[in-house]
Amino acid sequence: QVQLVESGGGLVQAGGSLRLSCAPSGRTFSSYAMGWFRQAPGKERDFVAAISRSSSSTLYADSVKGRFTISRGNAKNTVYLQMNSLKPEDTSVYYCAVYRGPNLSSTVAEYDYWGQGTQVTVSS
Repeated sequence: QVQLVESGGGLVQAGGSLRLSCAPSGRTFSSYAMGWFRQAPGKERDFVAAISRSSSSTLYADSVKGRFTISRGNAKNTVYLQMNSLKPEDTSVYYCAVYRGPNLSSTVAEYDYWGQGTQVTVSS
């Protein structure tokens, strides 16, 4: 069974940093773009960032530009989300997913192979 596994979440004070990781289990996704999304309780799942299969292109939500950085590991199979200057409004469950279309996308419905998510809580 193909699965994405997120890790690295936790509780951090406002202004702090966390680094999330996303690794596949069961197959490799190094040939596809990957994305990070987040979902707060009672809200829709929102786009955070995406990275192309070669890491040459990235895309960010306006709310995280300049604070978050998406990257891929050397084998291109693991995706990271470095989150700096965290704010209480960043509190959410963070998910990674695979995008198999052209270019990059911020549309939730265009992604698949979703992981179970990792909780990020930012205290004020």
